[in-house]
Amino acid sequence: MTLRVLLICFFLCFFSSIGQDKKELHIKRTYNAPKIDGILDDSVWQDADIATDFIQFRPDLGKAATEDIKTIVKMAYDDTGIYVAAYMHDDPELISKQFTSRDNFGQSDFFLVVLNPNNDAQNDTEFFVFTSGTQADAIANPNIGEDFSWNAVWDSAVKINDDGWAVEMKIPYRTLRFSTDVETWGLQFHRRFRRNNEQYTWNPLDITKGNIGLYHGELKGIKDIEPPVRLNLYPFASTVFDNKSKPDFNLGMDVKYGITENITLDATLIPDFSQAGFDNLFLNLGPFEQTFNEQRQFFTEGVDLFNKGNLFFSRRVGSAPIGSVELEDNEDVSDYPDEVKVLNALKVSGRTKKGLGIGFFNAITEKTDAQIVNSVTGDTRTQTVEPFTNYNIMVLDQQFNGNSSIALVNTNVLREGHFRDANATALVANIFNKRNTYNIRGDIRMSNRNLDTGIETGLSSFILVRKSHGKLRYSFDHSFSNETFDINDLGLNFTNNYNDFGVDVSYRIFEATEKLNQFSINAWYNYRRLYRPSTFRGQNAGVNVYGKTRKSLMDFGGDINYEMGKQYDFFEPRDFENKRFFIYENRLNGNVWISSNYNKPLAIDANIGGATLFEDGRDYNVIWFGIGPRIQISDKFLVSYSFSFENELNDRGYANNSNDFPDQIVFGERDQKTIVNRMTGSYNFNPFNSINLTFRNYWTTVHYDDQPFFLQDDGRLLRSVNTFEQLGLDDSNVNFSTWNIDLSYSWQFAPGSFLTALYRNQLFNSDTRSSDNFGDSLNTLLEQDMQHIVSVRLQYFIDYSGLRSIFKKKPKNTDKLSSLARHMNPNNPLL
Repeated sequence: MTLRVLLICFFLCFFSSIGQDKKELHIKRTYNAPKIDGILDDSVWQDADIATDFIQFRPDLGKAATEDIKTIVKMAYDDTGIYVAAYMHDDPELISKQFTSRDNFGQSDFFLVVLNPNNDAQNDTEFFVFTSGTQADAIANPNIGEDFSWNAVWDSAVKINDDGWAVEMKIPYRTLRFSTDVETWGLQFHRRFRRNNEQYTWNPLDITKGNIGLYHGELKGIKDIEPPVRLNLYPFASTVFDNKSKPDFNLGMDVKYGITENITLDATLIPDFSQAGFDNLFLNLGPFEQTFNEQRQFFTEGVDLFNKGNLFFSRRVGSAPIGSVELEDNEDVSDYPDEVKVLNALKVSGRTKKGLGIGFFNAITEKTDAQIVNSVTGDTRTQTVEPFTNYNIMVLDQQFNGNSSIALVNTNVLREGHFRDANATALVANIFNKRNTYNIRGDIRMSNRNLDTGIETGLSSFILVRKSHGKLRYSFDHSFSNETFDINDLGLNFTNNYNDFGVDVSYRIFEATEKLNQFSINAWYNYRRLYRPSTFRGQNAGVNVYGKTRKSLMDFGGDINYEMGKQYDFFEPRDFENKRFFIYENRLNGNVWISSNYNKPLAIDANIGGATLFEDGRDYNVIWFGIGPRIQISDKFLVSYSFSFENELNDRGYANNSNDFPDQIVFGERDQKTIVNRMTGSYNFNPFNSINLTFRNYWTTVHYDDQPFFLQDDGRLLRSVNTFEQLGLDDSNVNFSTWNIDLSYSWQFAPGSFLTALYRNQLFNSDTRSSDNFGDSLNTLLEQDMQHIVSVRLQYFIDYSGLRSIFKKKPKNTDKLSSLARHMNPNNPLL
């Protein structure tokens, strides 16, 4: 009986909710659409309902906006879209206004409209307008936060006045996914002052718990609207000139089509990724593959559903071939491609009014061959290193309670011929109680790979239980993977065979103090084991601190982490089959940083840190620092530079090029020095025209001590009495450097339509001259054959509904009169 009472009390506590009064804004239909010019004198605004009385949530929670910064918002709608007019009272001399490119916040005040057509508290569409006139937009939900890679085509205008600034917007229905029978939409307005970091919303936020979607107000009165034919075409033409290859000319098209009122198809036909940003290459001495962020827009926009379960790493599509080359006598590889061409790709995604998310992804890559030449006869042949391949993802994601979800995800890779196929499945849950005070997150994942030896199945799981409200929060988590879990055909996992536990505790403030706008401190402890054999791997504990000062708005922070006792590294030896490990002890590292107020013409970012080992016989230490001045020359011109330096002494690790000694794993003691110079600059003529520059130079040297070590069975190292050279081992010393410059011009000449010109050059060098200094290494780098690339891309936006309305002939005022009559008597059969 006692147990039953306890269970009842638990469920009542976990699933009970706290009611909240929501503000309402009633919207009216208009038959005279306002001119989007930032001048709020249109007749539609004269009798529109008003949203005002904004409440601050940062830095002072619950503080009402004063009359001198009062915000007034009005809305209207017609058969094509929703209109917004907002007037933000302020002193124009204090308004922050920096011209930036789209989706770049810069140092500008902004006004934000958040619409949630299904009123589900989880799937928001956000439209930002900055004082400079720049736009930003995003989709947002509790799982991914804000995704600014999503881009829509909509209209806005800004006007700075003597007593503030005004915004006028039109949000076409084609930018939204909605059901016609949902008459109450979620609605929120948000205003930010950059000068003092104050933020206000129309409906009050309680940032101490829950996701922000739970605190939306309500938009009432929208009725008798029909979703348009959501067919948007983005035809493009591009040309690429490369001094190392023939010119390349491309014609293609991206398509967005609304299959239903809530489901959308995105497709890229004959993809063109010629203007994707360059990857920040670095020297990888570790046991894991080098990976980079996605730069291709199609694979970054609207992929939140496909990222569920962490089974999808989009760089797998079109990455380097997976096959190896089998050579006969006297043969060499003359050309091994570094990427595979993507033939086409599509995404189908959306969410029903009942919260069911549906996602389907498909991409096809072409067969790719390596070129092989016989050095004696001169004969050439090809060998397939990546077959014709199909990549698929299926997702079903059910949301409920306005804050929770459970999803089923499946990925599949089918390769032609004898190459391996792969499949992975995940069940993912993220559940909050209705009070938004506690959260359980978890997933169970299974991988299947079709190898020559048969089907290999792997399992992985994760669970986290946390207190998700209040100043003091805590969590417990557990991660597990068996030895055969591998999702790397379409996903990314660096390690498997683990059984790890973690505990976190944090404290934060939600109301500003006399000296601080924000402050938080987080502490953690992690305990790591192998799954098989069940053996200890290591443990660590640490603390992280973050704060923002009240007056100067300077961000600062720091962290410290201590790996206490012996740590058993099963990855550095690169012998996973035999479970060989390397022992190091008592590693301590720490870092502190500051970032001054970006509102100032000159701002500085700086950090310094280091690490050491408390281990007998080791003299390991590393120090790093960085500094980055940021100069805002005007509202249109911004330049930033960063310099970072790292010097690591007496590190011990796997000697990458020296491990061909029979029956031994060779380590070396090494010093590594790294310098990175980076500069960015942007000049924005207006919100539609900009020039951008990015430069990066990366240089590092790794110098090994002459005498190598041999890894022993107990994880310790035994120094050899001979040198690398005496043992006949290859030189592992490295001098590695890269150089990249991107100079681009972008012109948005019509809504959704862009002309982009890009000049890029790049250099690369890697050799064994580890004793060369930075100057000598730079001279060597500049002696390399530089690659110059010039590309021009023209993209035009075509809205099918708008195009149809242009060519469709109608009597004057017919649409307006029919629409008016329909609302006067909706049951009239003649209408």
